[in-house]
Amino acid sequence: SFYEELLSHGVLKPLTAPVEGMVVREGSCNYVAPQGISSVVKYYLEQSGADVSYEQHVTRICLRDGRWEVSRRAGPPAQFDVVILTMPVPQILQLQGDIVNIINESQRQQLESVSYSSRYALGLFYEAGTGIAVPWAARYIADNPCIRFISIDNKKRNIEPPEAGPSVVVHTTVAFGSEHLDSDPAEVQQIILSHLQRIVPSLPKPSSIKCQKWRYSQVTRAVPNCPGQMILHTQPLLICGGDGFTRSNFDGCIESAMSLAEAVKPHL
Repeated sequence: SFYEELLSHGVLKPLTAPVEGMVVREGSCNYVAPQGISSVVKYYLEQSGADVSYEQHVTRICLRDGRWEVSRRAGPPAQFDVVILTMPVPQILQLQGDIVNIINESQRQQLESVSYSSRYALGLFYEAGTGIAVPWAARYIADNPCIRFISIDNKKRNIEPPEAGPSVVVHTTVAFGSEHLDSDPAEVQQIILSHLQRIVPSLPKPSSIKCQKWRYSQVTRAVPNCPGQMILHTQPLLICGGDGFTRSNFDGCIESAMSLAEAVKPHL
């Protein structure tokens, strides 16, 4: 039903662009978000009618008079009746305040067992009208020590906006990401570009480049035997969920969200 709704509103479309080297599992369907994956999140936030505050870096969670006091890096603390944490699991364990003692030993062991792969993502942006002469929209690379995936993003999404130029997105291998996790980003960017030049020598010179470290890329080991969420405190409710409690794909995120919703409902 989630796929049907997103497809009917044009948030998702079936993937029709050619992707070289993709492993297609029998019976599975692949989709693309024409306006980017963030459009899926924006769609649900709009449906919810929630008042969303962005760029709030949470640092501490404390119990105050039967409510949660949440401190952030900038601005005064705020009080809440229910707190739901869906950031990567290691960041939950980095939070300060009463939450440190609220997480029991068994839960801490489960949370500490979660692991993630790390990658770099490189974006190359071009002027409108630039042609990129390759026969594919995206390509998985099997035999390169640095690059795992290349996407001509507008081709993959099957959109050709005349006012915007094409963009190329490159994802590194997991091994390269972990090996260079604390390297100088400028140095990493040059290594990725040198490998990219060898794989796609016909790529034109971009007008701008952005290199992004993706420390928590995909869950490689989720919380074991978990129903998609974990209740840390009941009254008031403090609960955590997300792909660290299921798996890193859309189905895993939906599964955790449904489980969170069921657990939160009695507290509303």
